Amino acid sequence: MRTKYGGSEAVPHTPTEADPRSVVAQSRIEEDPRLKTMWAGYAFAVDFREERGHAYMLDDQTYTERQHVVKQPGTCMHCHGSVYVPYKKLGDGDLIKGFEKMNQMPYTEARKLVEHPVTCIDCHDPGTMALRVTRPGFIEGMRALKAGQGVANYDVNSQATRQEMRSYVCGQCHVEYYFQGKEKRLVYPWAKGLNVDDIMAYYEENGHKDWVHAETGAPVLKAQHPEFEMYNQGIHARSGVACADCHMAYKREGAMKITDHHVRSPLLNINRSCQTCHKWSEQELLGRVETIQARNQKLRGTAMDALVDLIQDMKARKLAGATDLELAEARGFQRKAQFYLDFVEAENSSGFHAPQEAARILGDSINYSRLGQKALSKQQAVPQQDARKSE
Repeated sequence: MRTKYGGSEAVPHTPTEADPRSVVAQSRIEEDPRLKTMWAGYAFAVDFREERGHAYMLDDQTYTERQHVVKQPGTCMHCHGSVYVPYKKLGDGDLIKGFEKMNQMPYTEARKLVEHPVTCIDCHDPGTMALRVTRPGFIEGMRALKAGQGVANYDVNSQATRQEMRSYVCGQCHVEYYFQGKEKRLVYPWAKGLNVDDIMAYYEENGHKDWVHAETGAPVLKAQHPEFEMYNQGIHARSGVACADCHMAYKREGAMKITDHHVRSPLLNINRSCQTCHKWSEQELLGRVETIQARNQKLRGTAMDALVDLIQDMKARKLAGATDLELAEARGFQRKAQFYLDFVEAENSSGFHAPQEAARILGDSINYSRLGQKALSKQQAVPQQDARKSE
């Protein structure tokens, strides 16, 4: 279901042999063509749609047009399907070995091994129904994060509290990540920390790029869906509120209190999601959230305009014959401006999970775009200065 600044709407789709879906979500790149400029040369510039929820996450990954643009690896299955059993089978009982084997498969081959989107066993022990983490990417990511904080050999399944697990099972997939090396090993870039500056520093240190921008030649990054990272910068995480408290609020079934597994925006369930803690009217709470999201959208638009202006200026300089050396500094600023903007763009709370942090990130993105344009102006000024010296 759709809220004012999120969710999806059903769009009719004519089924074909290649894509049997009769309904898809609305296209984000058609709603905002600036995204095509930001992602020029990358598969997301061809097809990027709103999410339709967990029930559709496997089919929508299988039939996206991005599959025809680039040969995606089996790594993608980590978060789009129920992979616990397939990993165990591939690894002869070893979860990590099965994960490593599937990463290296072509997506089409890995897809044959997976039957369902997210299922109960992805988050619950089938014997006890206790919460558990099954995704190797998160297990290894948390170990790297804790190691950076001085905690060696952290095991999320034995050391996390139950309340932490009520966020960790969501954070298995709602995260930023990249594919490492020719093995396409899924890695969560948390060794330096969870905020965008830490993750950017990690990428700068290891030199990773997702692709080379088609119009500017910049080695750029694609942020994924860093809800877990952004949530951890916000007041709810600091107050001990878990993802499930808001997105899977408790409800009554007879005499029992259970977690509602109809995962959705809290704005569609304000009474049980928000008013448990916040003693104001539904109208007041909705207004507060939409004010935050409206401000976020406006600042996001400003950052998008700034980035597009930088890209157009770089494109013009490149066409005019600027060398790689002359464009290097501006490309570095584009890389940062683009990743910071995309970090907020790809995060699905429209700024609500951490309003001040989202605003800071977008402000930094705008500044990086400005610094990129300044770097281009500085390069243009050099020949004029040299000419004056020679007179």
